[in-house]
Amino acid sequence: MIGLWEKMNSRTLVLFALVWIPVTSILACNGVSQTTPIPQETPISTVVVDRADRETRIPANAVKMSPGADEHPPLLHSSDYEQPVPVPGSVNTAGAEDSPFIVPDGRTLYFFFTPDVKVPVEQQILDGVTGIYVSRKLDSDWSKPERVVLQDSGKLAGDGCEFVLGDVMWFCSVREGYTGVHWFTAEYGNGTWQDWKVADFDPEYQVGELHITSDGTELYFGADRPGGKGKLDIWVSKRINRKWQEPVDVAVVNTVDSEGWPAISPDGDELWFTRNHGVWRSRRMNGEWQEAEQIVSSLAGEPSIDDAGNVYFVHHFYKNEVMIEADIYVAHRKSKP
Repeated sequence: MIGLWEKMNSRTLVLFALVWIPVTSILACNGVSQTTPIPQETPISTVVVDRADRETRIPANAVKMSPGADEHPPLLHSSDYEQPVPVPGSVNTAGAEDSPFIVPDGRTLYFFFTPDVKVPVEQQILDGVTGIYVSRKLDSDWSKPERVVLQDSGKLAGDGCEFVLGDVMWFCSVREGYTGVHWFTAEYGNGTWQDWKVADFDPEYQVGELHITSDGTELYFGADRPGGKGKLDIWVSKRINRKWQEPVDVAVVNTVDSEGWPAISPDGDELWFTRNHGVWRSRRMNGEWQEAEQIVSSLAGEPSIDDAGNVYFVHHFYKNEVMIEADIYVAHRKSKP
């Protein structure tokens, strides 16, 4: 599975060239650049961003896939869970819902949305609806998602990779004043996310899509850093004296394939991640992570777990080897006997 961070970093990031803002450097995959301002030839404030309803931007000929028409449905490999199903309500559309993050109490769901999977990443920023959304659980359904605004009106930003801990959100973004992709934080207050600023990660750490443990002491992320086993690996950095330390690879779960998009269960005992287009889980025993087991396969990835152990993930629909759309799925944890 490819999340927004990897999508942004795997392209040439020329999106701002469309508004005459030349990008002066390109990030390595899952890396962070310095906060070097981008020279502007045309003030970005002259660009009007139309924050329309997201469904109005979905192409008229877009196909909304159903599980019954899915050529590659999610396959469950664990008896601990119910069969995965699309999240009910208004979350999923004929566009692409991706990168889910479920708040531990299971009642607030964040995700990334873009209306047309055929539009290149560098152009999505101009559609007025691509970005982070939030939906809230109402009984057994989910409410109509709302856009999470993380940029001033009239300015462009490509936001994604969202992670929330308490009243703080971490998110990756391409935006005015910065070269390439950066991590930012925002704080929740008075009903809105505000006071966004650059996160305090050392650029040399190359922090990719991330998860921070509920006690705030460990940062897990995917990156193609020196010293790993190959491609993307899972790394962990400990926070000591308010500073993130040199990352260490989580060797037991890493292979020559790519491992990324980690998520830690709220109780801290499970490490979930994506490998080979599937969702995997490692358990922590006596303080050490164990070898991972596959939980869901077939075009599933970017897991997120709530207090009840329910697993939310993105599933991409393909037909004749062409991506049609993407939806958020959930595999509910079975009640223990």
